[in-house]
Amino acid sequence: MVALKVKAIGDTLAVVLPDDVRTRLALTDGSTLHLTETPDGYQITPQDPSEELQMEVARDVMQRYRNALRELAK
Repeated sequence: MVALKVKAIGDTLAVVLPDDVRTRLALTDGSTLHLTETPDGYQITPQDPSEELQMEVARDVMQRYRNALRELAK
């Protein structure tokens, strides 16, 4: 668990991430993070949660139609 400090920067508040967290998330200046409310609190991730849903649907379609896709790929 990492405790984060909230800092005032101008008229806004910012959360400062430790260097090791920033490195593991591959964040650079201008990166986008997504904040998602969950039953247990909030989740912060660099991946867009809607993209994960799209990938789940794509995996399902590829699994269901794998034979047809294999034939089409010939």
